[in-house]
Amino acid sequence: MEDVVKSEKFNGHKMEIAHHDPNEIVEAEPLSWKFWKKRRYVVVFLAFLGFFNVYSLRVNLSVAIVAMTENRTVIDDAGNISYEQDFPWDSKQRGLILSSFFYGYITTQFIGGFIGAKIGGNIVFGLGIGTTALLTLLTPLAAKHSLEMFLAVRIIEGVFEGVTFPCIHAVWSRWSPPLERSRMASIAFAGNYAGTVIAMPSSGLLASAYGWESVFYVFGTIGLIWFFIWIVVVRSGPDRDRFCSDDEREFIQKKIGYGGNKQIKHPWKAIFTSKPFYAIVASHFSENWGFYTLLTQLPTFLKDTLNFNLDKTGFVSAVPYLAMGILLGVSGYLADWLQIKKILTTTQVRRYFNCAAFLAQTIFMILTAYLSDPTWSVVCITIAVGLGAFAWSGFAVNHLDIAPQHASVLMGIGNTFATIPGIVSPLLTGYLVTEKTAEEWKAVFFISAGIYLIGCIIYWLWASGELQEWAKTPEQKASEAEERQRAVLAKSNGKEGYVNAAAELKEQ
Repeated sequence: MEDVVKSEKFNGHKMEIAHHDPNEIVEAEPLSWKFWKKRRYVVVFLAFLGFFNVYSLRVNLSVAIVAMTENRTVIDDAGNISYEQDFPWDSKQRGLILSSFFYGYITTQFIGGFIGAKIGGNIVFGLGIGTTALLTLLTPLAAKHSLEMFLAVRIIEGVFEGVTFPCIHAVWSRWSPPLERSRMASIAFAGNYAGTVIAMPSSGLLASAYGWESVFYVFGTIGLIWFFIWIVVVRSGPDRDRFCSDDEREFIQKKIGYGGNKQIKHPWKAIFTSKPFYAIVASHFSENWGFYTLLTQLPTFLKDTLNFNLDKTGFVSAVPYLAMGILLGVSGYLADWLQIKKILTTTQVRRYFNCAAFLAQTIFMILTAYLSDPTWSVVCITIAVGLGAFAWSGFAVNHLDIAPQHASVLMGIGNTFATIPGIVSPLLTGYLVTEKTAEEWKAVFFISAGIYLIGCIIYWLWASGELQEWAKTPEQKASEAEERQRAVLAKSNGKEGYVNAAAELKEQ
């Protein structure tokens, strides 16, 4: 009799979990637009500013290098005209400088997440950006010392920035309730595009008004100010934050639960023989090729080919990333809406969004190559970069579809390969664009278009939005086996009518 009572209680508890958990856990003061009242959204806001610094410290060189290498007209007292430049770097050297950051960046993708989990994601995230900011302040000194010293500083900056994206997940694992993770992460990552949009025009204005050195001094100082605020305010989790209310702390911890520390064994052979995984990697590589090409080369292209002034170059270079930042919200909402309304399956959403974006980017890259009109070239580039937002709603979240418990590992592997374009693209552009002619730049855009097209084809053929067999947990496999056994028992017990009806519905 006691067993029956326990069974009833157990079943009742299951019913409660199925219908009320986790929604039964509520905060005394519900979430509102007053984000500062919720400690976790203070963390999100500061993470947004952190990623703002991540990209502003990364892209300011793309504009500053134009001022560092431009020929200036000098008229002496006698009226003689001459030309001078601070650094006589040729196109190959400029390409090496712009790509050097990624030599360091590619080395710390896995390390960042590992160390962050050990000592606290908040510490690694802060130190990664803070150290990069300090090195940015030293950049003018390094550049004036020698090209080799300048390259060394940029490589070390990449090493420290490389930990930021992986280790922020250690922060979210302690601070973000499951039903709020998407919005918290998307708000924080929006700082990337805010940093790009603001840093590019600001760098142009600073370089024109106060010299190229001011670009590094201003953004380095902003980064250090943010670092001190982050270290003082943010803790690794709500349990270590004395300003987090008991109500919010209990809410977060109950929502997250305590079963997430299980050791997960990654099926390496299955991962590296999975076509859907390679589809994601190919798309990530393709998208980053076009993105990094324009991120590092667009200011130079605008000045060399379209004759934009330096102050205008920064503003125009920021427009495509503003478009991408806006469209990211639209594409994410639309992708979720299509699945919720059952208009498209997950596989269809990922495939259609990703491949449609890549096809459009291919077309507009080719148009950019042929158009010599400044206005229409900028329009085409803006559309090409902006539509990348829809690709991010395809491949970038696809890891969670095919293997949720291995998603961080898949992202780490994919992001390592996707960093290669940041190294190769500027170098290749440096070798291709030696005379700064429109024909040379045409080759750069054709290559980007071709890589987009290859990524589109691979993703269309191999992509999947379904949970892969190798990624299923033992519990999921046991549940599926139980369902199959139940169907067999139902059939053997004379319930063929039920089974046949289900089969008929499936055939229809």
